[in-house]
Amino acid sequence: MDATVTQQAGSWDAAMPWNGDTSLWDRLKAGVQRLGELATGSGQMAGEPLASWWLSPSMSTVPRVRRLTRARLAAWGLDEQVEVAELLVSEIVTNALRHAPGPYRLTLSVTDGLLRGEVEDAGNAPLHVHHARPGDEQGRGLYMIDLLACCWGSESTPEGKTVWFELPTRPDDVSHRPHR
Repeated sequence: MDATVTQQAGSWDAAMPWNGDTSLWDRLKAGVQRLGELATGSGQMAGEPLASWWLSPSMSTVPRVRRLTRARLAAWGLDEQVEVAELLVSEIVTNALRHAPGPYRLTLSVTDGLLRGEVEDAGNAPLHVHHARPGDEQGRGLYMIDLLACCWGSESTPEGKTVWFELPTRPDDVSHRPHR
């Protein structure tokens, strides 16, 4: 199964629709996955807009995180932020996969009117915003995050680091704050 299944306010995540056509096997797999999330502290807690997923160390993970982001934000009613959040999540995940060792974990949350996306990895190298030349095919990710997010940064953790960005939950609440 490609998507994490969590329950929110009595409805199931759009990534795994629950209806009369859902097979017993799919429901059983989703239930076991949900129990694993609760046991490890991942997933969404009741009444709290939070979702978290462990990621595969493969670049094929990037399209998956875009789908997960789109589904989660739609479930939270944050449709206006989907496109920008999807882009920023794919950038921080791609950056982690290219430049840091795993394991990798993506977390999305909403607190105080801000959507926060973060990726944890086991790397400890500091981030650098590169100024790519016109012909360069890489090196624009953090620059793009700096342009689109109201704030972003990197924090050291005992296991490595977390790279994060924040977006206002309503696009008209944009106030650009420098990264840390």
